[in-house]
Parts: sequence; C-alpha cells; structure tokens
Amino acid sequence: MLRSAKSLRDYHIRATDGNIGRVSDFLFDGEGWVIRYAVVDTSEWLPSRKVLLIPDVLGLPSTEGEILPVALTREQVENSPDIDTDKPVSRQHEADLFEHYGWSPYWGAGRSGLTQHVARTEETSPRGDPNLRSMREVAGYAIHAGDGHIGHVEDFIVDDEEWIIRYIVVDTRNWLPGRKVLISPEWVSRIDWRTNEVWLDHSRDEVRKSPHYDPNQPVNRQYELRLYDYYGRRKYWM
Repeated sequence: MLRSAKSLRDYHIRATDGNIGRVSDFLFDGEGWVIRYAVVDTSEWLPSRKVLLIPDVLGLPSTEGEILPVALTREQVENSPDIDTDKPVSRQHEADLFEHYGWSPYWGAGRSGLTQHVARTEETSPRGDPNLRSMREVAGYAIHAGDGHIGHVEDFIVDDEEWIIRYIVVDTRNWLPGRKVLISPEWVSRIDWRTNEVWLDHSRDEVRKSPHYDPNQPVNRQYELRLYDYYGRRKYWM
C-alpha cells in the first residue's frame, strides 16, 4: 500500500512483547530512494533514547490504533547501540547495529534503486554514508522544473511493503495556490544537497497541467496510471 510518510510519524512501534516507542523519522538512501531505517523515539519507555530499525523487521502499519509492528523483543531494542540522531550515522555505528541484531549489511551487496546525479563536495558530505538522508531534513527542499521554481518538498509517498519512496509530494502554493503534485524520484534529474535543491526533467507547464493530488485520498493504481500516462513515462510496476 502507498502511504504518506508524514502520516506514519508518531505511529506506535509495537515489539512482540510490548510497545517500544513512536516513529520519529525515516532515513533513506538519497541515490536509490530506498528507506534504510525507521528512527524510533523510545522516550516513553527508555528516556532520552532513539534507535534505528531496518525495514526488514517492520510489519504492515495498522491505521487502527496507529500501530507499526516489529519482529523484535523489547530486550533486543533496549540492548541495541545508542544513536545520536543529531549527528550523521557513521558506518561503524551501522556495523555495530547490524552485528547486534544479526542482520546482513545492505552495503555489502551494493545499492539498489535509481541512479541520480548528486552534487556534493568533500567539505559538505556528512561523515558516514553520504547518501543517508533524513526525511524531516529533506522536507522543505526547493524544487525546480527545467524552466523555473515550482515549490518545495512537503512529504513522501512510501510503499509500506517494499519500503521504497515512490513519490515526492510537491507543495506549489507559492506558484499554484492550493495545488499539490506528485513527482516520481525517477523524474529527478539532479539534487544538490549543499543548497537543498531538487531539479526535475519536466517543464513548469507540464507540472501545472499534471493530475491533481489530493492528500486526503489514497494514491491508488488508477491515479498512478493517469500520472504515468500524462508524463509518458514507463510504469514501475510493469
């Protein structure tokens, strides 16, 4: 199912033997647009602690009670390595985390997903994995069409089975009042992490005439067909 990432914030994380906290953020691969971690605030249970959980242990979110189940025990989470989410996640921390849970590191087999042209410099690249990005941080990035500014990143639409970002939600309020549009990461031509800007392959006029996105309605296959047919793009599910 396709869900708004923002709507999943504050979902209760339920281990096999009780609640452990709430979803605070998601960290994703800025090249492949694959979610690598859910950031869980455990302060209701373990004061002043946040932990990282990989998608492999996440179950399907339930809107009833806003619960996201995980295939872990409270003890496993309590004994996991501490993480300071105000700092970049180092590869050493990731290695310690995967060793603690007995997970297979994702970086050993190479990265999957889309290839993006990312502008960054050695001075501004964070320590650790330079592709690991916070959704909270990227929300607000300016978005440009090929011929001008169109708005900013407001949210992400996530596949909650594969934990892949399928769409970027663009708020165009300063250009087209009351309009929000969806853009696939595949249609992104360039990202500059230094200046917090995203560029698209499409023109402002193409975006202006694109199918309207209503955040109060689920993104279903019918809407996706309209969107992909409008832009003349190859559909990811075919």
